[in-house]
Amino acid sequence: MSNASPVGYDGMWLPARQDPRWQQKARPEGELATYRAYLDRYRLTLELKCQDLTPEQLATRSVPPSNLSLLGLVRHMAAVEHNWFQRVARATGESRLYGPEGEHDHDFEAAVGTTECVEDAFATWKGEIGKADAWIESVPESDLGREMRFPHGDGTVSVRSLLVHMIEEYARHCGHADLLRECLDGRTGQ
Repeated sequence: MSNASPVGYDGMWLPARQDPRWQQKARPEGELATYRAYLDRYRLTLELKCQDLTPEQLATRSVPPSNLSLLGLVRHMAAVEHNWFQRVARATGESRLYGPEGEHDHDFEAAVGTTECVEDAFATWKGEIGKADAWIESVPESDLGREMRFPHGDGTVSVRSLLVHMIEEYARHCGHADLLRECLDGRTGQ
């Protein structure tokens, strides 16, 4: 029995020299730069896991009764980016993205295999990332301990905790994306 993966590059998603996640020019220096580097790498990982798939494949759900799909994950992460960076960090007062308060699965439920849905999901996600990055760039490292209020209810979160939470969200969902992609076409890897 061979230990070689039937798809992939020695267990890697791409050959190491072609993987954009490892093309950093230098190691990040400082706490904030480290958070940014991890967040950027996980965002790129989710994008890579969705590459070269049809709208139908992107909307393919995992195992019943789950509504998990790659397209749903993209929509979900757009909503998560929006919630934390716009509603909490910037306190914009905006409504939740992809559904009303209390309807937490609309981002997954409405992920359908059409070109329009895919284009909207990726454009929305990229737009939310752009707004989030603009906010992060405005934060001095000395503000990482600053507390921000939740838009509804009691409680606060520090800038540091928000960034670590976003890394956690992406890490968890990139694990889901690994399994979803493997089910679609057998492609595995980092």
